[in-house]
Amino acid sequence: MTNSQEFGFKISIIGDGGVGKTSLINKFTKGSFEKDYIKTIGAQFSKYEKEIDGDDIKLVFWDIAGQDDFNFLHPLFYKESRACIIVYSLEENDLGIDSFTHIINWYNELKKYCGDIPIVLFANKVDLVDENDLSMLEIQEIVKEYNLLGYYITSAKTGQGVIDAFNAIIEKLYYKSKKLASQL
Repeated sequence: MTNSQEFGFKISIIGDGGVGKTSLINKFTKGSFEKDYIKTIGAQFSKYEKEIDGDDIKLVFWDIAGQDDFNFLHPLFYKESRACIIVYSLEENDLGIDSFTHIINWYNELKKYCGDIPIVLFANKVDLVDENDLSMLEIQEIVKEYNLLGYYITSAKTGQGVIDAFNAIIEKLYYKSKKLASQL
């Protein structure tokens, strides 16, 4: 007889349009990367299953469109999220600069609708910059000031950091839920 349990988690992935949210999810769940940008309309979700310590983990990743056209739908999309990933682009252009500046807006919106859930930051598109020139001081300050779980340097294209980044948030949710379940 087995003592395995089943856990289910909804994780919202948010950030400005074009930062690579969909590509990150596809890289993690399917191992694939599409180089052509296709704008997410509203939201889309991806299911993924994994096993940790003999327990089944069922995940649903909600990929929430970053364009302002869809802001009115965000409260519905955030509903029942157990964790969140805020994605910004490391690109040294308007998209990268704006997406970094908007981290706080995304954080505030999420807090308003989800309360105190675990949040991590993904600094995506590291393949498009010289990693030696990156200063992580600003992002470390945001992580500390807003009490985030941490940040990960990722590339949906090369896969750098993607598996570790997703697994970190999944494991955090799992071990927290497992602990709560054992106290009941």
